[in-house]
Amino acid sequence: MNSFSIQGKLIDLFQRRIYPAEIKIKDGIIVSISEAASAPDQYILPGFIDAHIHIESSMLVPTSFAQLAVIHGTVATVSDPHEIANVCGIEGVQYMIDNSKHSPFKFFFGAPSCVPATGFETAGATLDAAAVETLLKNPDIWYLSEMMNYPGVLHNDAEVMTKIAAAKKAGKPVDGHAPGLRGKDAATYANAGISTDHECFTLEEALEKVALGMHILIREGSAARNYEALSELLRLHPDKVMFCSDDKHPDELLLHHINGLVKRSLEKGYNLYDVLRAACVNPVLHYKIPAGLLRVNDPADFIVIDNLSDFTVQQTYINGNLVASKGMTMLPHVSITPVNNFKADKKEVADFKIIAKTDSPEIRVIEAIEGQLTTNCLQLKGKVADGCLVSDISRDVLKIVVVNRYSNDAPVAVGFIKNFGLKTGALASTVAHDCHNIVAVGVDDESMCAAINELIFYKGGIAIAGNKDEVYCLPLAVAGLMSADSGATVANAYTVFNKRAKELGTTLQAPFMTLSFMALLVIPSLKLSDKGLFDGNKFEFTSVEV
Repeated sequence: MNSFSIQGKLIDLFQRRIYPAEIKIKDGIIVSISEAASAPDQYILPGFIDAHIHIESSMLVPTSFAQLAVIHGTVATVSDPHEIANVCGIEGVQYMIDNSKHSPFKFFFGAPSCVPATGFETAGATLDAAAVETLLKNPDIWYLSEMMNYPGVLHNDAEVMTKIAAAKKAGKPVDGHAPGLRGKDAATYANAGISTDHECFTLEEALEKVALGMHILIREGSAARNYEALSELLRLHPDKVMFCSDDKHPDELLLHHINGLVKRSLEKGYNLYDVLRAACVNPVLHYKIPAGLLRVNDPADFIVIDNLSDFTVQQTYINGNLVASKGMTMLPHVSITPVNNFKADKKEVADFKIIAKTDSPEIRVIEAIEGQLTTNCLQLKGKVADGCLVSDISRDVLKIVVVNRYSNDAPVAVGFIKNFGLKTGALASTVAHDCHNIVAVGVDDESMCAAINELIFYKGGIAIAGNKDEVYCLPLAVAGLMSADSGATVANAYTVFNKRAKELGTTLQAPFMTLSFMALLVIPSLKLSDKGLFDGNKFEFTSVEV
């Protein structure tokens, strides 16, 4: 690798000052930083790091994700391959690692701690304590991914505690996932050795967990958006804060990433160094990852911006290589061979019917909440037609179903949901956290059946059944989660899909992302798995009719 130097106004996050400097790089390493009398009118700072993300949720394999992320100054991610692990097990985790090595981008993967997340749903694989311990011995695994089985921690479950112990033995951090956990339960959770949480949705909850020694990851994804509630942590506890996306769809990734949170924070008046500490420094220090922070002997991972107001990324360097310039990626598309696990057969309209027990039933309805993963449980009067419970478009109470993708003959689980707003047609997806069965919402059984059968034909993807029997599908050949295409190709295709979904009436900002979380049982309060309607507060199944 050749040697070169770059000049500009260096934003030194350790000395907390800006000064004209010349940085010399040799073989991808910073060999010297010299203060200069003057410098070009540009700023140089460390690259951004997403402190918690499921790459799979971008619908892109790692190499394609990197193509888009570097445009926005992101040089590394702390990545939980939990999604593909639920579909393909350890083979899926290794697939992500292997693909990532075809890119200079720095992916730091964790060992998924909860596969499956619960025993109340069907996954494609199981990672027991022995499998997790094996993964943690892998030098390409940097931490134990989010411990979402917080009831297991609170009740000292042997399997859960063995996984945490294995991470401690390996000297690797343990990530948390404990939405709404407070008081003694939060203390028990933190004292088990769990060091982060990205599920806080109030400042009070976050402050309580900071007091327990935990780091708080401020999440702003495509569905869950907690920045406004938590941003004050940047002023109160800048040493305990990181930024993360958790789940980011490709259309948003095309527009912005961690850079968007940086700019937003500066516009709110937060201190430049505190904001950049969260965006750049804290993830490196906490996870002990080899990403550069603009120090001598660090890897040459840095970005160049035009000014401190617009904060527009002009160039991104990783290991001294220019990987993005003026909004264009320098990273090539990498051809891949997909992996998958899909056994579901074509469905019939009759599979989605649910017989009413009375003529005037009261039903439990999932209330989706814009910008949150949590839901509410409503009790509403159900609409009955021909003896069956059906969608009630006038009240925006629509049928939602989950189909087991790993079996040919499992029955379809049926429930009802509010706030999707569809006036016609249906949406369906094999991106359905955490087990990634097929989830669909629609105004009628025929539309849902058409969308679901399109996904079954392609063995995964997202689908829309619209007017005039039109069915559209964006195939996701890799585990039913990710496309084999380039980042820009998938992002543009998804943008079209999102627009088509909204033409059916939904007002949700990210309807497919919201839909994907309606099967996420570990987030309260009411969700639907392939085995039935689930009460996330009581952690048990419940009935559709009250």
